Amino acid sequence: MQNKYLLLFTLITYSVVVSQSFMYILALKDVQLNLGANAYIELRKLIDLNMNGLFKYVMYVALFSSILLVISTIKNPGSVVFITSAIALVALIIDVVIALKGNIPLNNLISTWSADKYPDDWETVRKQWFAFFQYRQIANIIGFISLAIGAVFGNK
Repeated sequence: MQNKYLLLFTLITYSVVVSQSFMYILALKDVQLNLGANAYIELRKLIDLNMNGLFKYVMYVALFSSILLVISTIKNPGSVVFITSAIALVALIIDVVIALKGNIPLNNLISTWSADKYPDDWETVRKQWFAFFQYRQIANIIGFISLAIGAVFGNK
């Protein structure tokens, strides 16, 4: 019974993580691709300011609950819940590593730009940011779907 509550909690926290990916698929990517340099820089700075405030804690909680879920289900390594929660954890770790190695350094670079001083190749940086983020989207959507499969099909 305890695993069911942990699975539910992990699914909820993971859904907050993956919601960012779905919002970019639905609208935010197209919006940002249609912005000029000044508007893009301003939007990126505002998003980063807000994401750095709260989203990192959501990621910590999602990682922590995912780890706990894997640990709590490891005694039955062939179970659907263990396998799907392990996949979800690995996907979340991949998401974090790509963010730390790709998106966050680019965010830090973009935060140094101003409306009147930015590189001529700013669109290349934006393209790189979206390329890293697309890999993160793939990872966290796979992880979320895996976790949902475990929640639905894990307890026959």
